[in-house]
Amino acid sequence: MTEQIIYVCSDAVGETAEAVVKATLRQFSSENVKIKRFGHLRSEDEISRIVANAARYGGFISYTLVQPELRALMKEESMKHGVTAVDVMGPMMQAFVDTFGSFPKREPGLLHSIDEAYHKRMEAIEFAVKYDDGKDVRGLLQAQVILIGVSRTSKTPVSVYLSHKGIKTANLPLMPEVNPPAELKSGPGRLIVGLTMNPEHLLQIRTERLKALGLPASAQYASADRIQEELNYASSIMKSLNCPVIDVTNRAVEETAGIINEWLNQ
Repeated sequence: MTEQIIYVCSDAVGETAEAVVKATLRQFSSENVKIKRFGHLRSEDEISRIVANAARYGGFISYTLVQPELRALMKEESMKHGVTAVDVMGPMMQAFVDTFGSFPKREPGLLHSIDEAYHKRMEAIEFAVKYDDGKDVRGLLQAQVILIGVSRTSKTPVSVYLSHKGIKTANLPLMPEVNPPAELKSGPGRLIVGLTMNPEHLLQIRTERLKALGLPASAQYASADRIQEELNYASSIMKSLNCPVIDVTNRAVEETAGIINEWLNQ
């Protein structure tokens, strides 16, 4: 069976046009379809050669060209050679101009920049899940931010919130019976932040947590003495690391994350 070719062309990377093509192919029996991607197109000669190849070997063109002269040439060359060319971005950009009276920046690669930010955010979210609650201490060496504190001091919610900002965050619970791993004290370029809380407020939160789990409120986890012991121990670790500390008592997760983000950008 003859190979069918779709030519993806862009003056940036071409990921957007290719993504649209791949989404379309899922609707067809496309085992014999090949995608050829041409990115960073800048000259008329490049476009002319691609259209000529499409005419010679068959297939059609999917393109995202933000430069108006290149878009115009693609249309002209395609019509001249009888090649179908689908302008992925052009109609959407024109609709924006017609409706809102604004004009495009005409900067190739802006969509790729958005994609990069998206991928960075997804990586950070996966990182936060993987290295939550000290599950794998190797994450402490790779993190941009490490949150330490006793149980129920908002470490996980703050980690997740920061990850949605593209910040790779790991967190580690501190308990008197467990020495902090060596990975906590080694590794450059990380911001270690201690999270603490008023003991009475922490007692209330832990008591509610036990109720939610169907456990007796008299458990040591929610005793005033145990909580004070844990907080004292955590404070000693934070002092030994000389790390900044945030009291999260009655503080929203967004506020805590905002403080940390400011420290990162200093």
